[in-house]
Amino acid sequence: METKQYIESGILELYVYGLLSEAENLEVAEMAKKNPAINDEIIAIEKAIVALSSSFSPFHSVANYEKIKAKLELKHADVIELEPSRNWSQYMGWAAAIILLLGIGYQYNQLDQTSNKVTTTTIEKVKLEKDLNALQLINKANETSLAVVRDSKNTVVALGGQAVAPESFAKVYWNKETKVVYVDAAGLPEPPKGMVYQVWALKLNPLTPTSIGLLEKFEVNNQKMFVVNNAEEAEAFGITLEPAGGSITPTMEQLYTLGKV
Repeated sequence: METKQYIESGILELYVYGLLSEAENLEVAEMAKKNPAINDEIIAIEKAIVALSSSFSPFHSVANYEKIKAKLELKHADVIELEPSRNWSQYMGWAAAIILLLGIGYQYNQLDQTSNKVTTTTIEKVKLEKDLNALQLINKANETSLAVVRDSKNTVVALGGQAVAPESFAKVYWNKETKVVYVDAAGLPEPPKGMVYQVWALKLNPLTPTSIGLLEKFEVNNQKMFVVNNAEEAEAFGITLEPAGGSITPTMEQLYTLGKV
């Protein structure tokens, strides 16, 4: 086959498109090495393809596009049976599918990141709400303690340490009008596990103790200010250490503090 016929056969276009078999590719490559005209035609076709790709840019005119298109037209009808355009459609379909999958993957990744951010924000919000509630409780306890101390209607009874715990001390704030009793137990040590402090209103003659409450949840009360039951009458107040739940009568061997009104 003469060089001109070989060039016009359309095989070089198929070679550039990559649509030939391995054997045909080798044949064209060998021909290009031996024949400069064939090699020049291959280069021309490749340049035309590059120009065609660039034709999607708005900087190229319609005339240029038509020239490139004419350059790539196959010269013989018998080559049409290979239907290269159908193969390109297939490749474009695969490319579109890959791009779609990449897009879905990217969107899923973005959604996952957003979900993680929402979860983190929710956790932080819950923590802030807990901290705020805790601060509000502490503030309320401080206000209550301050109000009790400042109330001029309260009788302040100092309770000194007794034999079992000489270093202990406490204060009772007793409003004789409302009968309300507050106990400041900051001077008492934390009770052992399974034990609780019990507060007694005492009449001294004869000695008559009346339980007015327990200082429960001692370890979590940071202010150590407790409100107990009302005391109708009292000549003294005492605090003993008793088994959890309290006792009917005070255990005098465990009398921690005592003070007269």
